[in-house]
Amino acid sequence: MSEDLKPFRYEPIALSNESTVVAEFQPDAPSVREATYQSEAALEKAFIQQLQLQAYDYLTITSEVELLVNLRRQMERLNKITFSDAEWERFFTTSIAGANDGIREKTARIQEDHIQVLKRDDGTTKNVYLIDKASIHNNALQVINQYETPVGENAGARATRFDVTVLVNGLPMVHVELKRRGVDIREAFNQINRYQRDSFWAGSGLFEYAQLFVISNGTLTKYYSNTVRDGHLNEQSARRGKGGSKSKTSNSFSFTNWWADAKNQPITELTGFTKTFFAKHSLLNVLTKYCVFDVDRKLLVMRPYQIVAAERILQRIATATNHKQLGTVAAGGYIWHTTGSGKTLTSFKAAQLVRGLPNIDKVLFVVDRKDLDYQTMREYERFEKGAANSNTSTAVLQRQLEDPNARIIITTIQKLSRFVVKNKKHPVYEAHVVVIFDECHRSQFGDMHAEITRMFQRYHLFGFTGTPIFAENSGTTGGPLRRTTAQAFGDKLHTYTIVDAINDKNVLPFRIDYINTIKTQVTIRDKKVSAIDTERALLAPERITQIVDYIREHFDQKTKRASRYRHDGKRLAGFNSLFACASIDAAKRYYAKFAEQKKTIPEAQWLKVGLIYSFAVNEEASDGILGEEEFETEGLDASSRDFLDAAIQDYNALFGTSFDTSADKFQNYYKDLSQRLKKRELDLVIVVNMFLTGFDATTLNTLWADKNLKAHGLIQAYSRTNRILNSVKTYGNIVSFRNLEQETNDALALFGNKDAKGIVLLKPYAEYYKEYEKRVGDLVAGFPLGKSIVGEAAQKAFIKLFGSILRLKNILTAFDDFSGHEILSEREFQDYQSLYLNLYAEFRSTSEAEKESINDDVVFEIELIKQVEINVDYILLMVEQYLKKKGTGDDKEIRAAIERAINSSPSLRNKKDLIESFVDSVTTKTKVDAQWQSFVATKKIEELERIISEENLNAEATRTFIDNAFRDGSIAATGTAITKILPPVSRFSKNNGHATKKQTVLDKLAAFFERYFGMT
Repeated sequence: MSEDLKPFRYEPIALSNESTVVAEFQPDAPSVREATYQSEAALEKAFIQQLQLQAYDYLTITSEVELLVNLRRQMERLNKITFSDAEWERFFTTSIAGANDGIREKTARIQEDHIQVLKRDDGTTKNVYLIDKASIHNNALQVINQYETPVGENAGARATRFDVTVLVNGLPMVHVELKRRGVDIREAFNQINRYQRDSFWAGSGLFEYAQLFVISNGTLTKYYSNTVRDGHLNEQSARRGKGGSKSKTSNSFSFTNWWADAKNQPITELTGFTKTFFAKHSLLNVLTKYCVFDVDRKLLVMRPYQIVAAERILQRIATATNHKQLGTVAAGGYIWHTTGSGKTLTSFKAAQLVRGLPNIDKVLFVVDRKDLDYQTMREYERFEKGAANSNTSTAVLQRQLEDPNARIIITTIQKLSRFVVKNKKHPVYEAHVVVIFDECHRSQFGDMHAEITRMFQRYHLFGFTGTPIFAENSGTTGGPLRRTTAQAFGDKLHTYTIVDAINDKNVLPFRIDYINTIKTQVTIRDKKVSAIDTERALLAPERITQIVDYIREHFDQKTKRASRYRHDGKRLAGFNSLFACASIDAAKRYYAKFAEQKKTIPEAQWLKVGLIYSFAVNEEASDGILGEEEFETEGLDASSRDFLDAAIQDYNALFGTSFDTSADKFQNYYKDLSQRLKKRELDLVIVVNMFLTGFDATTLNTLWADKNLKAHGLIQAYSRTNRILNSVKTYGNIVSFRNLEQETNDALALFGNKDAKGIVLLKPYAEYYKEYEKRVGDLVAGFPLGKSIVGEAAQKAFIKLFGSILRLKNILTAFDDFSGHEILSEREFQDYQSLYLNLYAEFRSTSEAEKESINDDVVFEIELIKQVEINVDYILLMVEQYLKKKGTGDDKEIRAAIERAINSSPSLRNKKDLIESFVDSVTTKTKVDAQWQSFVATKKIEELERIISEENLNAEATRTFIDNAFRDGSIAATGTAITKILPPVSRFSKNNGHATKKQTVLDKLAAFFERYFGMT
């Protein structure tokens, strides 16, 4: 009798031995680590030795001549050719170091156009690879250190030495800046400023090929892309206007990345970082696969968890195809990456890599709402122009599915479902497709999901979500076999929770006010709003009035309107907010109350309020899933639609637009509203469910919530506020008019872990205030006003202490309790700030050699000072008061107050003599501001003419140059314009001093520009 043999199932032991991110990193045991002091030179030496152990070739190249010889040799090796001298000269000047090429052009060459065409001496052509992306191990990795930039014509006035550089095929592609242990890692980042004039562009500009930067103090190590460096440099040289990068202020230290293993454990120590990040295959994969050069010409380098997710998807496609599992749940899986961690970039890169697989016919990226369809397409278009295809109708979708050139298609689940219903048979059902669902919560678990997966035969199904559906939050509706994310999509391929993201500082923590639950004195207004359970009572006019009053009274405080910063080329004051309401009825009432209150308050205090809602079957779902609002206004009752039309008319009057609730115009209203919210042109937008999921605006910092939220919906709504922007925005503000404390704790436990609350939520006010009280006490005792701070050690201690007070005060100002308890008077704080700025100016003006010793462990919080900066308008108001009091005795006090205000302002200190001279000359005969305009115009002409005379400049060309600078918002440090204004010199005479002269003139004109820009 024979027994039926069951077939064996083989499971792979290892999918790849070359995953870019190591599965789990085990650091050296404490007993193995060095215990002695390590200098910066010793750290650099140990780093290079580790690279040599990893098969990097160490070269003693310290000059450009040697660099160019090596580059030619490496290009010949990689491409198996020998250049003639003429061919090399031609190739080098056209395909490597063009005269007009800058960082962006060279980055584009590496990222998008790495195969250049060589015209040979015999007239034939040959493809020459700068880097081999298909077979990465054909690329040669070399390391050099202490390279010195050239000096003289076409170079800097002073030589600069770089720490360590990794050459890929002879091109400098990774630059490493090291500081000794114990020095703040931000100082390595700030060293960029010292390369501003005499660095990467010098000579042939080969160092502008650096794609990545690594900074380390031995203990902590981070990496970031070249356009973060370039943007930071631009913002330093031209803090206003068009000079800086325009993409979400992503040029600060906040946008540097930690490296980690696949379990999200950061690998911060330089030795471990070198073993993993600088492993040959890892570094080359990051350079060739895991960077995105977007249409704004910004290089986005992916974070380790994003890389792991993309590679896990590729691995799952390969194994499922080999195991013939297509068309089953086992062929896919889901990625749990918390909201705000960059899921769209991860999904785009995954789709882009999948598109390149030879056996994949289509990649479908499926979203569950039209607004997300629009947003995702905009993001994909930003990553790569023309990479994806969106569709306005099912008919367009059908044409794309039938077009072999449409490889990546973005669509809604509704359109895809309608296509399936209309086409019971279609060739695409037999195609090998990868379907990626964005935000794969249970809206996609229903009948449409079942219909799609039934019709397609050879698919892989992948889902991205920040808030998966588990058994605990699955509810009881829908098919029992598809209630959880795992049931619908398969295995969890990778996890990156909100706790991971906040620990890595990739998103901000939350600060929550439960207005109705805090019991305190009756006199405190913001604690008066009562919590009443019934919806009828919740919509009572008295309560609506109380909440609107609260929002208006606390709006500036919560959104930090006293804080100033630069964003998207503009100078902005504070942030903006969303107001989430429980129903359309509630949204209407709140909007009407805001509009009504305009009648009783000055126009200067009006908030720019927007309103948007549309028909949703369930406005408030019991399981925490936010109801889906489509762009369908037809389903609204007549009253709600008329009200929305009226609100849109208010919007039209405000912004000069012409929207209404008709189908197309309403979609365009949504798009316009979302853009104005992102640009901070609106103060507050009242919503029901729209914008609470999938909407990103870095300027948004506050959510006002009069709505029951829990689980998935709660985390999604809260996460609208916690995108990183700059050092002024340190947390997302949640102001809840309902008691959501238990729901918040439950959601954090579900989507984080049992310790999540302590990481994700800011500490209570009392803890911050206790620390603030102690620091201010130390300040007053250790550095009393009127007493000089003598010695470098004391100065460093003061800078560190006052910096910590600035950071604490930045957090405390959002707490209602802080008002009136600042300890230091306004005058005392100004005086301490003046001392702080004096030291900042002194430290910046010391020589380069001294900077290395003095500035090593000093980091100034200038951005936090700028947020509460005194401006010229404020000074002119004080001048008016001075004139009124002149001769009464009080004028001396006002004059002293003006001087204190100037000394405490970073932007007014270089105008001090101007302002004081103006105060001496001003009269009561005409308006102060008119006198100021005339005074500034005269002084501006006088100072420019003096510079022209002193430096013997071309007068007309200089005036045009300066006019263009004021028009564009920055001094043009490169190009031919600056050359035209310089006095003529023979470029062929020895030591003609052209570079030095150019730098001197640039310095003077930059100081002139900083002094007068924005003054009138």
